[in-house]
Amino acid sequence: MICRVDKPYPSVKVEGKNEYYAKLLLEDYSSMTGELTSITQYIYQHFDKFNSNSNFSNTLKEISMVEMRHLELLGETIKLLGVNPKFILNDNTCLTYWSSSFIDYDLDIKTMLKSDIELEQEAISRYLYHISIIDDKYIKNLLSRIIEDERQHIKCFEQLLKEATNA
Repeated sequence: MICRVDKPYPSVKVEGKNEYYAKLLLEDYSSMTGELTSITQYIYQHFDKFNSNSNFSNTLKEISMVEMRHLELLGETIKLLGVNPKFILNDNTCLTYWSSSFIDYDLDIKTMLKSDIELEQEAISRYLYHISIIDDKYIKNLLSRIIEDERQHIKCFEQLLKEATNA
């Protein structure tokens, strides 16, 4: 299954340091529905179904690797914006570190896939919102490219859900 759009990512650049933009990207990076959560959730699901469903397991592994690339690109961008890309959540009232409690640990394959689709949809919505409020062409290009992969992930998950439903 094709889990990544066959198109290069833009170079990691920013128009200038901007702590506000970096804090927005930290949401994409390590929030409850950010790239780090996606990676860990998909790897967990990959291990759970490793022996019982190789197609599901392999697809989740491939998608998690694409998400790792997204995490790397976002981390590099956050650093260029002048902020240390820690795995934190910042809601302006308190600072909290990312937690594995953000992962959906359900073991039913259909429930897993529905959760994965929701996670990707939330990521796309957040990326689109950030594109609408960030005034940096380089960041907008990066987020737009990441969205293309996230939409492809939804297609993969929907195909797997269809297969699981028909099984």
